[in-house]
Amino acid sequence: MPRLVLVNPVANPRRGVQTRRITRVPPLGLGYLAAVTPPHWRVTLLDENRGVRELPPADLVGITSFTSTILRAYEVAETYRRRGTPVVLGGIHPSMRTDEALEYGDAVVRGEAEEVWPRVLADAEAGRLQRVYQGEAPSLDRLPLPRRDLFDPRYLWGTLQTSRGCPMHCHFCSVTPFNGHRFRQRPVEQVVEELRTIRQRQIFFVDDNLLGHGAAAEERAVRLFRAMVEARLRKQFFCQTSLNFAESPDVLRWARRAGCRIIFIGLESLSEASLRGMGKSYNLKRGTARYKEAIRRCHRHGIAVIGGWILGNDGDDPGIFHRTLEFIRHSGLDVIQITFATPLPGTRFFARLEEEGRLTHTRFPQDWPKYSFSRILFKTRGMPAEEFYRGMTYIKDAVYAPLPHARRILRTFAATRSLSAGMIALRFNEGYRRGYHQTVYFRPYSALYRGPRPPHLRPDPVAG
Repeated sequence: MPRLVLVNPVANPRRGVQTRRITRVPPLGLGYLAAVTPPHWRVTLLDENRGVRELPPADLVGITSFTSTILRAYEVAETYRRRGTPVVLGGIHPSMRTDEALEYGDAVVRGEAEEVWPRVLADAEAGRLQRVYQGEAPSLDRLPLPRRDLFDPRYLWGTLQTSRGCPMHCHFCSVTPFNGHRFRQRPVEQVVEELRTIRQRQIFFVDDNLLGHGAAAEERAVRLFRAMVEARLRKQFFCQTSLNFAESPDVLRWARRAGCRIIFIGLESLSEASLRGMGKSYNLKRGTARYKEAIRRCHRHGIAVIGGWILGNDGDDPGIFHRTLEFIRHSGLDVIQITFATPLPGTRFFARLEEEGRLTHTRFPQDWPKYSFSRILFKTRGMPAEEFYRGMTYIKDAVYAPLPHARRILRTFAATRSLSAGMIALRFNEGYRRGYHQTVYFRPYSALYRGPRPPHLRPDPVAG
């Protein structure tokens, strides 16, 4: 019986927000690959999220990777290849940087791998493994149940995917280059049946945008949530979506009844110039003035909100730090995720900066671990990089100071009137706070940039 080892690498298992239990999720993509693996293969899933172990013997190894974890993926690949074991690399980074990945693996699967994976295994058994396999974008009504029996049972979240692709096509995002612009959705009945098989009560819908865009997408979301209610699943869930999630009373009402307790919304910036540069057309269309109302609508339905922010854009001016912090303080946001603009390979953002000669960390693959949203990686405009580090430290020190941190947690309980939403938000807040204080990239900046605030970080005398 041939032995297949599937590896989910972790760049640094000791530091950062991704090490917190609330933010760790099982590697669903590898679960799908295991599900379409013929039964005569013996499958082992090595998930470094659950601790680094010795690499077991194998006849074939499959490794998935993001950009920030690719160096670790290459280390694992080289270890196996020294043993004479063939290695197949896949996931977003190898799909975007195929020539690079082929230097470290015997084959690369580009794109979604489920439909091509049985052919990869057959070729490996026959000793005719090809260098590149092009995955297809399958119809999701044929998606199998992932092999959840291979996942570590200690994960807090059960994961499930109801759609692939994103109609938004933001310039900084890898989803569209990898999954396509077409929004593909699974039949509601299949989603509900899969939910029945997940032992965890808390579910993370890993869709990049659970709702999608347009009236048909809203109708489908309501059908899904109603079906969950009618099936009496009694799950609680977290999902990622856009501002339009908060604009439909039906979506909010049925989401809450189905168990939605917290959502992630990419607000990104208060600067219209920055939103335009990021390709956030929907946020521009609705206007940043409507951010607060969207948050209040979610709260009225008992749903907490994680607000995602990005600093370092060309459209950012020196006042962006204070304006962002004031919004965070007075908007009612329950959890804050704030990162630096990061040009991931394969995105329009990366291509533009590369063409303009502005990338500053290009010693690849050694520099890829730095592409983890905690560094400035290009020549900034409007302000030097040091000012963005100063501004990031200013915001995060204020957000995660003990008193504002405690107030935000109490405010979530009061605004949502939901014990479960408040508890989940509390755990996210603790994860982000500890991740910030333990991230090595920020230590020198926190020490260097504390002290008297420069003029652009002081409150405007008129605005207070």
